[in-house]
Amino acid sequence: MTTDGKTDHHSRRGNPPGISVIRRIRGKDWSFNTYSYVVLLVTFIAYTCYHASRKPSSIVKSVLYPEPNRINTTGTGYDSPWPIGDLFVKEELVSYNDVLKRGKHSKGWEPFNDEDGTLKLGAIDVAFLACYAIAMYFAGHVADSWDLRLFLSTGMIGSGIFVGLFGVGYFCNIHVFWFYLVMQMLAGLFQSTGWPSVVAVVGNWFGKKRRGLIMGIWNAHTSVGNICGSLLAASVLEYGWGWSFIVPGGFIFLGGIMVYLFLPAYPEDVGFSSPNSSAVKPVGVPEDQAVEVVTGPNDVEAQRGDEIIVVNEQSNVKPQIASANRKSIGIVGAWRIPGVQQFAFCLFLAKLVAYTFLYWLPFYLSQTAIGGEYMSVKSAGNLSTLFDVGGIVGGILAGYISDKLKARATTATSFMFVAIPSLILYRIYGSISKNINIFLMIIAGLCVNGPYALITTAVSADLGTHSSLRGDSRALATVTALIDGTGSLGAALGPLLTGFLSKFGWDKVFGMLIICAAGAGLCLSRLVVNELHEKFSHRTVSARDNVEALASQPLLSGQR
Repeated sequence: MTTDGKTDHHSRRGNPPGISVIRRIRGKDWSFNTYSYVVLLVTFIAYTCYHASRKPSSIVKSVLYPEPNRINTTGTGYDSPWPIGDLFVKEELVSYNDVLKRGKHSKGWEPFNDEDGTLKLGAIDVAFLACYAIAMYFAGHVADSWDLRLFLSTGMIGSGIFVGLFGVGYFCNIHVFWFYLVMQMLAGLFQSTGWPSVVAVVGNWFGKKRRGLIMGIWNAHTSVGNICGSLLAASVLEYGWGWSFIVPGGFIFLGGIMVYLFLPAYPEDVGFSSPNSSAVKPVGVPEDQAVEVVTGPNDVEAQRGDEIIVVNEQSNVKPQIASANRKSIGIVGAWRIPGVQQFAFCLFLAKLVAYTFLYWLPFYLSQTAIGGEYMSVKSAGNLSTLFDVGGIVGGILAGYISDKLKARATTATSFMFVAIPSLILYRIYGSISKNINIFLMIIAGLCVNGPYALITTAVSADLGTHSSLRGDSRALATVTALIDGTGSLGAALGPLLTGFLSKFGWDKVFGMLIICAAGAGLCLSRLVVNELHEKFSHRTVSARDNVEALASQPLLSGQR
């Protein structure tokens, strides 16, 4: 802080360039609430871009490795992708002469079209996810130590470059396996910047009171990204599978530029105090005149923009607390926060299930007869988006229920156990008809993605502002990275196991998913017992107090 009451720029990071321009045009600043909405919107779009850029590999699997006994074609009637065009389009039957005319493009893409094709496809998935998971452990700590806006925008631009380069292999006629493997590994490294950064940014602006519902709605970006990625990749597939990577890659590249221009990562950087602190001390205001905000470290509702704006208008100064002055917590310290380990291991199994659907559901649909008919690759990609529609509902529902019950572990466990019968029903009855498949897929998406969304958002943010930190550390990104990094190891393992087990039949794959869903629920059993014990103990104490109050009433009346 300088002697004239202005913020020292060495202790504060600058405003995003786009917001600075808007400030100059408007001639005044936004309110705290407006900034909060901007943060939600920009981070929503940012992570939508991340997930959209992960979907192409699942869409093109059946093009790179068509089933030996059947030829996938784009067929007719694909002028417009779903939801504009048809959702289901039957696979076009082709004659032997047509196969000879189409040459290599009808027989897959070397090196993925041999008998080990599914294993190679699984290998590039696991290469991406393994690098993503390992880098995630370090990305969170770096994000807590560096400028989140720059860290996030750099990751998005880098991701766009390497996702696009994977698609360039089609146009350059590259048939070397290691090229595609390296591109996926580098893309995974840059993708690890996303999740810890966006959760940390949102956690910086929102406290705990309604965090489950807010983040449940906000976390729809995961499913929206999957849907957008599927539709983008499928819509350009007929022009060559390379475009299915280049278009989503360009999408996230542009998103990175948007983040750099418009994302205020910390309230302090635009003149407000954090909702995770309990006092506002503006620059230039004496210590004894600091404004005390009646809120705990986890109450967002009490700290609104109005109180802060009043202070700024009266004193024409900004809060002193600067994001650069906070210190980040170490990885070991974050791992010791109560609850981090249990939720991390739960997410390992929950994300294994979710990412198996993310990477293999379109392939499964294209290889499975539904109502006695096989669908095209493009239709399989369209249909798979409905799993994410259920995921959107599941994330919001899980967040809302956990807020009402004030029991994150109980909510997540309940969803995981309900996911077990939903997976069984989808495998047994999903092939009967298209309508039944759609209904059961949405239910499965709701049950699988609900706890996954809850743990990676509200739970991670809660633990990143845990009371054991005493408000003196910036741990949101580190805790989020630890939990999601562990989960991503499971996400890497799931597609790899699926590539191996699918050779022995899809029943084996679904059996693996059911076992993992049950294990995920059991990981939180201790926390569930603690939550239930706390709730029943609280009710017992409240009931005893009420009885004592009622018993004392006649005595008090007699004394009057």
